[in-house]
Amino acid sequence: MSSISIVLVPHIGHLYSAVLADVLRRWYEFKGHKAILSTGTDEHGQKIQEAAAKQGISPRVFCDDISKEFKKLFDTANISYTDYIRTTDARHKEAVHALWKRLSDAGHIYKGHHEGWYSVSDETFVPSNQLEEIVAPDGRKSMISKESGNPVVWTKEENYKFRLGAFRENLLKWLRSNPDCEHQHVVPPPLNMKLINSAAIIPKLRYNEIVAALSDSDDHLTDLSVSRVRSRLQWGIPVPGDEDHVVYVWLDALTNYLTVTGYPWKTAEQQALKDAWPAQSHVIGKDIIKFHAIYWPAFLMAAGLPLPKQIIAHGHWLMGDHKMSKSRGNVVDPYKLLEKFGADPVRYYFVRDGGIAYDGAFAFKEVAKRYRKDLADQLGNLVMRCASKKVNPAMEAPREPDAMTDFETALIKKLESLRESFTENIERADFASATEQVYETVLEGNHYWDATQPWLLAKAAYSKTAPDPTAETRLQTVLYFTFETVRIAALMLQPIMPTKMAKLLDDLGVEKEERRWENAEIGRRWRVVGADQGQNTKISKMEPLFPKWDEEFDD
Repeated sequence: MSSISIVLVPHIGHLYSAVLADVLRRWYEFKGHKAILSTGTDEHGQKIQEAAAKQGISPRVFCDDISKEFKKLFDTANISYTDYIRTTDARHKEAVHALWKRLSDAGHIYKGHHEGWYSVSDETFVPSNQLEEIVAPDGRKSMISKESGNPVVWTKEENYKFRLGAFRENLLKWLRSNPDCEHQHVVPPPLNMKLINSAAIIPKLRYNEIVAALSDSDDHLTDLSVSRVRSRLQWGIPVPGDEDHVVYVWLDALTNYLTVTGYPWKTAEQQALKDAWPAQSHVIGKDIIKFHAIYWPAFLMAAGLPLPKQIIAHGHWLMGDHKMSKSRGNVVDPYKLLEKFGADPVRYYFVRDGGIAYDGAFAFKEVAKRYRKDLADQLGNLVMRCASKKVNPAMEAPREPDAMTDFETALIKKLESLRESFTENIERADFASATEQVYETVLEGNHYWDATQPWLLAKAAYSKTAPDPTAETRLQTVLYFTFETVRIAALMLQPIMPTKMAKLLDDLGVEKEERRWENAEIGRRWRVVGADQGQNTKISKMEPLFPKWDEEFDD
């Protein structure tokens, strides 16, 4: 599940979260599991109310327009969400009310007063040790949040509070019980999968931050305001039984993860997806880790509900060593990015170069470099080499190799280790390493092609004057291992580049039922319906998978 907080226009950070979540969903389906992917928009809160007022429209109309933009972007990037949740949906209101009642009935919510510095942009009260005073050029002083840089205002009001402090030790116990990347290789049941990686928070850097925040004796975990008075905030879900208050936006927003699983699981329709909870992964930006790794687990503990298996809190995208922002003029339009390179190459770049533990440095020239170096020059080139009529006049993929030589040894080693190493890395959210391993395997395939010189074998094998059957036999072996390299690489890259890899596998004659995780091993050949198992597989005439272009980029 990925989390999206509504803003005026979607940016590549939102797209990045969605792509990572989509890769995970497709990955687990590739392994044979049933998986759901939820994304959408958090639409309540003061900043939405104020933004709509500035435009002279209702918050509902404002949210309708923005939500359409996010959905359009995700559709353009081929995000295979199974549920697009809007927190203004009626089903979500039901879920929020059910969770609130559960927390209240258990004695974890009480009515009180709260005063402090509140950030409208971040929708949260900011503790005093996270405040910074700034002085404007005209000498006026104001306070901002150190973490986000957003302004804060002093607020005092009656509200409901959640006993967050009572869950400090339980939160620490949960985190310390799930600290590391343990390689368990468990075969999980559908809908309730267990990761190879058991870490509660990825990356370890974020995990350490949360543990440190909870362990700091000087930073008491104060009770959390979970409502706003309606006189100040009208745009929100009313507190059950008290119309003078609306539910705090983060309690409202975080509940969406339960909503998409049918919570409160009363009806038969709601029960259908109950086993999907707890979520396997929450994919979020690092700036909202506190809400997902402290508030949300505490709410769930208080409600007696299981906690998510894992929170993946990725870094931001920087441009020119700065976080993207309109004020700096360094914002990348995700639509233009997708239009320029296509959805699959952009997805590949995000997965290959995006930051998990640290921020990623975005540059158009780097996207182009990945396109040319990894996709066109290596994968695309290897495909065209073995599908050339000059070396493969029959346009077939051989089913079996003949006698092997030392040239096959290095390639076989890469192919035999790829599936397990890729699995290990992608399930500990090391997307870059997983993708790099596929690249290195394809690179080895090209080295193998160069070393075995199949164009010379083809010339000797198909000579009009003196055809050499020994050369033809050897050529078939080279083609076998080259096609196996392309096939296995295409299988592993399906979650990352679903459209391009589907086309490639179609052209290779790989049947739909032969495109699962278990098929990604050397010698596990595809099937041709109605053909003798001893025959080779016919392949289609290949067009360049990643057409080359000469455009240069100056970021």
